[in-house]
Amino acid sequence: MTNFVNNNFADILLNRHSVRHFDSAVKISRDEMAQMIDETRTAPSACNLQPWHFLVIDSEEGKEKLRTFFMRFNTPQLETASAIVMIFGDTEAYKSYRDLWNKACDDGQISPEKRDEVLKTFLPLYENASREALLFDAKINSALAAMQFMLIARAHGYETNAIQGYNSSLAAETLGLNPERYVPCMAIAVGKPDPDKQPEEFHSQRYPVEKISDFL
Repeated sequence: MTNFVNNNFADILLNRHSVRHFDSAVKISRDEMAQMIDETRTAPSACNLQPWHFLVIDSEEGKEKLRTFFMRFNTPQLETASAIVMIFGDTEAYKSYRDLWNKACDDGQISPEKRDEVLKTFLPLYENASREALLFDAKINSALAAMQFMLIARAHGYETNAIQGYNSSLAAETLGLNPERYVPCMAIAVGKPDPDKQPEEFHSQRYPVEKISDFL
């Protein structure tokens, strides 16, 4: 079982804030990063497709690639974070969907009949989907994983910054991924805040509930 540094859900959720300046001396081990991704993969996804791919950039070589397509105003996070986690949506995740449910069946989690029902119901939706639909599905479900990763990082005692200020058309290919298959969803800087470069604590302004919701 995971032993979180912070297991106070209210604090993790309500006191989360975006950090732009991290302590560059703090390193997150790859073992711990893998553990955080392992916890993140429990995020929900439509039809349990899990259409996401995580790319952890924690080396100078990797960050140099990010510099070629990141916007300049995100330089503080890029230069000081322990790592940048790029989360991509996988538009071809459905191609391993059969393997996923076969394993669940082999492990005794579901019956062969249930497996066949699931595959018959959901797999054709993706096999016959348009490119636009696959892109939408991959991005929106990967966003769920991105939010879960940020909360898990806080549980591990770190802070994050969600970044979309980059040239998304260059992200996959620059980082060695097939741009036809992988669509960028979010870049997340993660690490320990630099205590000398944090603004005075405040809660960012949010729209009131009555402005953003309706009841039917």
